[in-house]
Amino acid sequence: MSTSRTVDRAFEAALYDTAEHALDTAASLLAADPAADAELARRGEEFVATAWRRGWQPADLVRIVRRELDDVHVRLVAALIRAQAPHDRPRGPRWAAQLDAPDGTAPHRTDRFSHATAVLELYRLLLRLPTLEPLDAGESGRHRQENRPESRALARIRALLAKAEATGYPEEAEALSAKAQELMARHSVDEALLSAHAPLPDAPGACRMGVEAPYEQAKAVLLDAVADANHCRAVWNEPFGFSTVVGFEADLEAVELLYTSLLVQAEAAMTKAEAAQRAGGRKRTKTFRQSFLAAYAHRAGTRLQAAAEAVAAEAGSAGDVDLLPVLASRDVAVTDRLERMFPETTTTRLRGAGDAAGWTEGTRAADHAEVGRRRPLR
Repeated sequence: MSTSRTVDRAFEAALYDTAEHALDTAASLLAADPAADAELARRGEEFVATAWRRGWQPADLVRIVRRELDDVHVRLVAALIRAQAPHDRPRGPRWAAQLDAPDGTAPHRTDRFSHATAVLELYRLLLRLPTLEPLDAGESGRHRQENRPESRALARIRALLAKAEATGYPEEAEALSAKAQELMARHSVDEALLSAHAPLPDAPGACRMGVEAPYEQAKAVLLDAVADANHCRAVWNEPFGFSTVVGFEADLEAVELLYTSLLVQAEAAMTKAEAAQRAGGRKRTKTFRQSFLAAYAHRAGTRLQAAAEAVAAEAGSAGDVDLLPVLASRDVAVTDRLERMFPETTTTRLRGAGDAAGWTEGTRAADHAEVGRRRPLR
């Protein structure tokens, strides 16, 4: 029997037949024919390429496999992504960064039957992936992104947020996060004005950011607040564990940095608050943590928005007379892109945020983590 025929028979049994014994039958066929391994791997790369055509990206694929299957499947899909990459077209720095992110550990081979079973379980999932909204912003926008090095402002923002995450002193974290957000707002203003006077102005792009369990609803609210304060819009996809954020590239970078940092700070503060509650003899539950993160998101969003508005107002009063029309036109462009990508969206009411102590502690933590207005950064 040819290796291709062995794989075809295994796929017919495991991927298109839902009978209880189908997976074992298919794994036995593959385990008995070592010559079929190369063809099996090639078919896996085809599944990955098909996922790209359906709008999925490397981080999305790893995320859904981690949510639905086990670590062995994550290592398998990471290996397939790396193997397929040389045959793919260039897709820009954001995509390249995702290629570097998957677990680099080679899949651990046990017996042939167990390995074949894991491969077929992975392929079952890949085969059934639906089509997602495409994120490509167009060739001209992608070309500019590929050739643009990271700005000094973003490098400084990264350093400030890293210090905010590392410090054990809330006041220092607040000051560092405040500086980072103000610098983000100024960087966004500068980018908007530069783009407005460029021969070919930028167009809004989009990216997906993981919103992982537990407490993913409160985390999605936090991401939405960070996005809104940085001239972006976010749409949460609960079943697949991510939000799609739409905005201009510099603002998307700012949202990624700030959301990740605030989430780290929030979780550290929540752990500390829970310890204090337990020391006082009060047991806290999932409701406490959900309320904590919900309050944190609400408070953070309010203060981030105030900081961004203060920077815009100061820039306008300093003589940048074109700023407000430029920002307004960019907001319109972002909204238009969002509505074309997501013509139908629904709102979700935040659940499980009824713990008063959790809400109080989350609000206090947000006050320490972020941002009132500070001395201008030049």
